[in-house]
Amino acid sequence: MPDVFAVTSSTEQFRSPIMRIVSDDVVMPGGQTSRRDYMVHIGAVGVAALDDEGRIVLVRQYRHPVRQELWELPAGLLDVHGEAGHATAARELAEEADLKAGRWDVLTDLLTTPGCSDEAIRIYLARDLSPTDETFDRVGEEALMSVRRVPLDEAVSWVFAGQIRNAAACVGVLAAARARDNGFTGLRPATADWTDRPGH
Repeated sequence: MPDVFAVTSSTEQFRSPIMRIVSDDVVMPGGQTSRRDYMVHIGAVGVAALDDEGRIVLVRQYRHPVRQELWELPAGLLDVHGEAGHATAARELAEEADLKAGRWDVLTDLLTTPGCSDEAIRIYLARDLSPTDETFDRVGEEALMSVRRVPLDEAVSWVFAGQIRNAAACVGVLAAARARDNGFTGLRPATADWTDRPGH
């Protein structure tokens, strides 16, 4: 049924540097057409950074849509044209946690809310951590951001206790713990193909 889910019309309702809101008319099974509104997102990366003591680096940052400070992974938008995902991850780890990593792997890929957005996030695993050669000025919400290293098993407990609720952080913490328990085998290289990346 090649015509099922075909888009018969598309209207952009809103545009910003980070996202667009789009309304599509989509052919459904049976032939009727339904309107689907969704967000087109530029994409992002997150970093599950583990130190030599088995602690994961978490940041606490204010998120205005939910009016709360949340525990999260160092993360950022794919907002530099042509920048590889792992390079964005390295930049965000430096900017948010003043750290660099000697070892990078792909931990997992996420479609955060596919019912209403095409936002794709790749979570990288960063190891062999060391301080950056420079520190970064943080502005906006990041001006009050704090950084903490939490034993990985404790961070897992925080997920189940509801202390970590950011979706990428929940997945990153649990995936990092599973990867550690598996001896970090079977991980994809940092340069692995990313088919969900916007513009891929």
